[in-house]
Amino acid sequence: MARSHGLRQKNERRLVKPQIRNDGWPADPVHAPPPGAHAEVELKLLVEAGALEQLRQAPVIARNARNQGVVRRMDAIYYDTPDRALHSRGLSLRVRRSGRRYTQTLKRTAPGGGNIARQEWETPVDNATPDLARLPPADIAELLNGCAVDALVPIFTTKVRRRTQCLDMADTVVEVAFDEGTIEVGGRREPLSEIELELKGGDASVLYGIGSELLDITPLRVGVASKSDRGYALAFDLVPEASKAPSPEVTAEHTVDDAIAIILGGAQQHLLANQAVAEDGRNPDGVHQMRVALRRLRAALALFRREMDLPSVEAFNTEAKWLGEKLGAARNWDVLITTGLSAPAQACAGDVNFDPLRAAAEPHRGASYAALREALADARYNRFQLSLAHWIERRGWRNDVSSEALGILSEPAPARAGRVLTKLQGKALKRGEHFRRLAPPSRHKLRIALKNLRYAAEFFQAIYAEQAASKRYLAQLSKLQDALGQDHDATSTRPLLEAIGGASGAPELHRAIGALIGWQARDRAVAAEALRKRWRQLKDTPAYWRD
Repeated sequence: MARSHGLRQKNERRLVKPQIRNDGWPADPVHAPPPGAHAEVELKLLVEAGALEQLRQAPVIARNARNQGVVRRMDAIYYDTPDRALHSRGLSLRVRRSGRRYTQTLKRTAPGGGNIARQEWETPVDNATPDLARLPPADIAELLNGCAVDALVPIFTTKVRRRTQCLDMADTVVEVAFDEGTIEVGGRREPLSEIELELKGGDASVLYGIGSELLDITPLRVGVASKSDRGYALAFDLVPEASKAPSPEVTAEHTVDDAIAIILGGAQQHLLANQAVAEDGRNPDGVHQMRVALRRLRAALALFRREMDLPSVEAFNTEAKWLGEKLGAARNWDVLITTGLSAPAQACAGDVNFDPLRAAAEPHRGASYAALREALADARYNRFQLSLAHWIERRGWRNDVSSEALGILSEPAPARAGRVLTKLQGKALKRGEHFRRLAPPSRHKLRIALKNLRYAAEFFQAIYAEQAASKRYLAQLSKLQDALGQDHDATSTRPLLEAIGGASGAPELHRAIGALIGWQARDRAVAAEALRKRWRQLKDTPAYWRD
């Protein structure tokens, strides 16, 4: 799946399974790697330092190991300009020493690949100083254009003791590396203890199977940050940035089987891409984007369950719902403290002091994030990620689908997409009947129906030639959904205010709570007419998937 979220690859490898060459790249020239670039598919697992030796003796390692392994000391220096010009372009540059050999490596997030795709160029150098002249100029000239490469300085170092072994598993070869060491910046250091499973040839789903067997032995976590990511965070105390959902690449040439793999794979990629941001907690968009990814995943699972009666989908949906509850608690407190208080605090400046309310809410927010971090470290969450990735990679739904529905998988995606979108649109329109008189529970059901329609419309957007029409429809859908979301936020904050108010009788605090409730009531009344207008506009916008 991903470089910094579990399964890593250094160049784009589509979930639609083309013929694969021995080096891991598709055989067709359209998806061949850039000249000089190297492809790598890798699963990173984080473990406690004391558990590495135990995992080296794991049955799945012992019974498939080709040899006892090789131990190397690998020290690397990462370089950049003082103003982080390389990092700002999605690049990382290191020189690694292994024995007497020095190798420089330039890595870059591949265009259109989000965080899951990487391009990598490696060349030997004479010492620990990089020599960019040895890299292929045709590949890197544009990447480094305008970058003051003569100003490169060391940023951080990694010191790693690595034991590698090759595992022979049927038609698949996996290299497993046990890494233990440190990331160091000046006098600061961060321990490093992880396992990297690199696919050398064969079936990538085997990586997830190995990961699940190791998880049976001791707690471990799917790694979502590279050594480079962690080094920059340590060196500059960077607040991680959230990632929006990637655009699904379902086209008219794909089958339904292909579409399932692409859509589910993209949703999981989106979820994992924001895990580290949510764990860090300083950027509330991390939790928000994880929730969006989870909703997209659940919408896709529900869609395929309805279309093909897939029993195995329910197990994934149960785990996604559990995770959604953990994320939802943190998100509700984020909304109250940030967007919920910002507008009334500005409007009522000098009249109402909202600081006591903000201060009273912060411990609750902290507790919700602590619970979320605990959940993300739990074996349940990590098994969910490994099992889901394994199921997607193996296209496990093929074994689950009934014989009556088996033919659906080979249908062209456009044939099924049109029917699906029409059905979801009909459900949303029915939910929105008598919009003006909808009670809050019914309005919430409409909001869910609109979300499912929007996600499906985004999933299949690239199938249709009329991109301008699809953008107009999605824009109207998004505006209405956002307006309903703001209305829902006011409802979801009421229990939080009751919890805060019930724990304290401070007059200033209760005055702030009353002012916020009044502000929300006024806001909803003002927004009511705008909501009705948005609803009419959506109803009047032609569905782009219909001729």
